[in-house]
Amino acid sequence: VYEPYYQQQAVWDPFQEVPHGGSSLVAAASPESRFELTKLDWKETPEAHVFKAELPGLKKNEVKVEVEEGRVLCIRGEKSVEKEVSGGSWHRVERSSGAFVRRFRLPEDAKVDKLRACLERGVLTVTVPKKEHKHPPKRTIQIHVQ
Repeated sequence: VYEPYYQQQAVWDPFQEVPHGGSSLVAAASPESRFELTKLDWKETPEAHVFKAELPGLKKNEVKVEVEEGRVLCIRGEKSVEKEVSGGSWHRVERSSGAFVRRFRLPEDAKVDKLRACLERGVLTVTVPKKEHKHPPKRTIQIHVQ
């Protein structure tokens, strides 16, 4: 499985400092897979965390969305190799196939039991609602003069 941003299947945690030194990016695909880096956006709204991944050409049954270890969102998929049709010769092959996995540690306010996923026109949208923050009532403290 090709995980270009992760070494030893680490989980990206945006709430921790990013380690310095050494490259965490892999410029070329690993021998296990030539599937290009899956592009993914993570947006936070007042109501939810929204992930959008570009998965062109993948079908619903080729993508899996899971929650691991309680709060780790895992998006994985596999693009199958096209069956070779005899006849003709290839001049260029740029489309890739293989497996990918992306993992993200969700913040404490994520309602992982209410997660929703939708695959439409090659874009996977995963919506993770946020827990409501209950703020204690505001109270004014009277200042006394001595």
